[in-house]
Amino acid sequence: MKYIVGARGSQLSVAQTNWVISELKKVNPERDYEIKSITTKGDVDTRPLFTIDQKGIFEKEIDRAVAQKEVDFAVHSLKDVPLKLDDNLVLASIPKREAVNDVFISSDGSTLDDIKEGSVIGTSSLRRAVQVSRKRPDVIVKPIRGNIETRIRKISGEKYDAIVLAQAGISRLGVDVKYTSLSVDDFSPSPGQGAIAIVARADDLETISMLKKIEDIDSRLEIEAERSLSDYVDSGCRFPLGAYAKSNGSEMTLSVSAFSVDGKQSLQVDKTGKKDDPKSLGKSAGEELRTKGVNDLALNWREKVEEWNKA
Repeated sequence: MKYIVGARGSQLSVAQTNWVISELKKVNPERDYEIKSITTKGDVDTRPLFTIDQKGIFEKEIDRAVAQKEVDFAVHSLKDVPLKLDDNLVLASIPKREAVNDVFISSDGSTLDDIKEGSVIGTSSLRRAVQVSRKRPDVIVKPIRGNIETRIRKISGEKYDAIVLAQAGISRLGVDVKYTSLSVDDFSPSPGQGAIAIVARADDLETISMLKKIEDIDSRLEIEAERSLSDYVDSGCRFPLGAYAKSNGSEMTLSVSAFSVDGKQSLQVDKTGKKDDPKSLGKSAGEELRTKGVNDLALNWREKVEEWNKA
């Protein structure tokens, strides 16, 4: 039997899909797999991500192919997957999560701490842009799009001196580039960062059972806590919020950072709860954020959108 796997055609997507297939072959050596590349809105729309008023821009077309039985399941970067899937789809499997932190890559080997004043830092993420500006208010942060290798090449030109992106992408692609790891304490990651999501049809029990064989239970529970938080506060690309859940025995700690889009205000919440009830932990952290006034932090995001669209 051959499974048809839906994925974006980017190098990173193909690399992580091939990794998923290699893991599946370890537990299903008799099965074959074929990747079907599908173009998404996010692949053709070059605006800064948080200015695009649509959820699932890297996912919608691929999951539609799953629902319509054009492919058997889909492989995504989990942070690209909306909190709500169509009723006939399910987040079937979350394999072991990669590193969750961001990295800093510069043209001359400088770190974020010592790069010269006025340097231009590229990122497509409002969350990263805000955190860079808070740590180094003397640099210029500009939007950048393109796949990982394209973004890396752009720092050898004149427009960007450095970029910030996820370490997981660098690791999965095996890119040979010098970078500085950024602490999750200073750069709170996007909810779900570093994780892969595999989406299948809810009624395809055989495929779901097969995909569950490569699931990592701790990664699943940590992701559920982070997504529960996001669902409760309704965060997204337009709202700079970072969250990282970490299992420790029977407990789990969820650390959350939320920022105003100008970076002048921030909120921090650290919650510990039972690992086997991650959704309650996420909701509890969200409730504390609301009590502290998290919704007020997003009041001027439209002005930031206009500013980035002109950059």
